[in-house]
Amino acid sequence: MSGPTHPTKLPIDEKHDVSQTEDVEKSTIDEAIDPIAEKKLLWKVDCHVVPPLLILFLLAFLDRVNIGNAKIQGMTKELHMVGQDYSIALFIFFIPYILLEVPSNIIIRKIAPSTWLCGIMFCWGVCTVGEGLVHNFGSLVALRFLLGIFEAGLVPGAVYLITMYYKRYELQWRLSVFFCASILAGAFGGLFAYALAHMDGIGGYAGNLLFNQTFHYKRLISTGWRWIFIIEGLLTILVAITFKKIVVDWPEAASFLTDEERALLLKRLALDVGEGRMDILNRRSAKRIFTDWKIWCGVFMYMGVVNTGYATSFFIPTIIQEMGYTAAMSQVRSIPIFIVAAVAALLVAWSTDRVKHRYAFTIAGVVVGGVGYVILLNQRGVSVGVKYMACFFITTGGYMTQPVTWVWLNNNMGGHYKRAIATALQIGLGNAGGIVASNVFITNQAPFYRTGYGTSLAMLLMCGVMCTVFFFGLKAENKKRGNGGRDYRFERERGELENMGDDHPDFRFTT
Repeated sequence: MSGPTHPTKLPIDEKHDVSQTEDVEKSTIDEAIDPIAEKKLLWKVDCHVVPPLLILFLLAFLDRVNIGNAKIQGMTKELHMVGQDYSIALFIFFIPYILLEVPSNIIIRKIAPSTWLCGIMFCWGVCTVGEGLVHNFGSLVALRFLLGIFEAGLVPGAVYLITMYYKRYELQWRLSVFFCASILAGAFGGLFAYALAHMDGIGGYAGNLLFNQTFHYKRLISTGWRWIFIIEGLLTILVAITFKKIVVDWPEAASFLTDEERALLLKRLALDVGEGRMDILNRRSAKRIFTDWKIWCGVFMYMGVVNTGYATSFFIPTIIQEMGYTAAMSQVRSIPIFIVAAVAALLVAWSTDRVKHRYAFTIAGVVVGGVGYVILLNQRGVSVGVKYMACFFITTGGYMTQPVTWVWLNNNMGGHYKRAIATALQIGLGNAGGIVASNVFITNQAPFYRTGYGTSLAMLLMCGVMCTVFFFGLKAENKKRGNGGRDYRFERERGELENMGDDHPDFRFTT
């Protein structure tokens, strides 16, 4: 995709207006930033930006993966799903989800983020309620497809919005806190499913009477798995309506900031970005974006590890149940797995920002997760306790690495346009790992799932390899720039030099 031939300006560009950015940069030369005022500003931003988006992401991921909880409560049996029907219901979600993330991040630049994010949330909430009312497999697949359409815009839009409020080495902690919503969705999903499954039979007579008279459906909401979708979908709709006034918009339009605070925010961000700006989207800048090896490396980094994220969310309840536990106890025993993973992800986030290094932490997660897969690939004769421990390793390792791949790529993208498109490409195309996870856990291979565990281990190792390529590629480029190897770019015309993004010879990459 190439941009328009004429320069197109964002409503909210890298610091949202070129002339404003120039004024901000000049002011930073003459006036130092007050550290006390900056600390107060950062606290205020922390209180307003991430928490509402975390709630949205929690409900999005919950609505996406609650099908795994519904499965072991009888959904597949009642809908007469056989063979790979469950896998089809999973992967159909990812087709629109992958295709629509980049267009969504283009749309969100043109309207208020609060309007866009809460609007699509309302729509996917309706789809989730509908999943609890279906009476055949085809209807479930159709609703999963619609769910993918409406959820596509949330994660890239929210990540993009968060990155516009923080400096590069402030970002990992905040995005990991946001990302923990997806981990906690696994824990809350098990907890909610355990509670809602006990509603089995509620809605029996009254529900039957209403639906028989109106839609000629029979016993639509009399089984517990349906209530998992219905209650969680209604909660999503309620939050979408109430959070329109709570979700923040772009920094220059942030109503929770005073004029002075807004100016300070823009000033500190401009100082952090330096010369790495891309405020105009034209054919030349589009070419820089889509031919950048770093973006495609980031896509495969994320694709390799997100496979583990989805595999654990979709199949952990089933895997635990096949260890000999009841459906209810499988839901409960999945909760501590995701809580431990959340704690580990936050510890890694704090550490990687503190030491200003990313690579080693991604490899540590790959190693931990890899150990878990090796155990489950050799599970014959292994005790239930050891297999349960392997689930901790896999989930924790994956979630140690996954949010770091987001931030690491984002840290090395210079310019508002490049950051927006790179984020959408990484998350959108990288979610092909979810399609893989949906199809490799073959039902007739239970409980050993050699194809599932083997493929997921290979994908995780691919993540490690791509992280290594990314690390050494960035170090080599920094060294080359330090030795003046890119100084020839200073001879380019001013308009091109000021719109190079991270190709600017003064830009340095984070490793």
